[in-house]
Amino acid sequence: MAQITTFNSWTYRDASLASTLTQREIVGYDVEAIDGSIGKIDGATLETDSGHIVVDTGPWIFGKKVMLPVGVLKSVDHEDEKVFVNRTKDEIKSSPEFDDSLRNDAKYRTELGSYYDQGGSGYRSWD
Repeated sequence: MAQITTFNSWTYRDASLASTLTQREIVGYDVEAIDGSIGKIDGATLETDSGHIVVDTGPWIFGKKVMLPVGVLKSVDHEDEKVFVNRTKDEIKSSPEFDDSLRNDAKYRTELGSYYDQGGSGYRSWD
């Protein structure tokens, strides 16, 4: 019988990552997708079960901001001030549009969570 794996994008994939992060520490860090840089962290809420980072993509997507649930965070390098996410630039670019006024809106969070639970355009296993 096939085993089904459930992924919750609002929970840390690596529990040790949660203990190394604080909002003050990572604001301003660069964010690296699987295939390159996507911008800098503009804001963060890092609680388990609701955590996310807001990334200012700068000129990459014409100044658009994106919200990434903590479940897509792969690792953090405090020395180089970089956060690595397990999604491609295209998956992030195609994510539901970020609206700061909807940050805590249940419908918006469900839509965004569903998008990343599916892996964006397809589930990505952790390398």
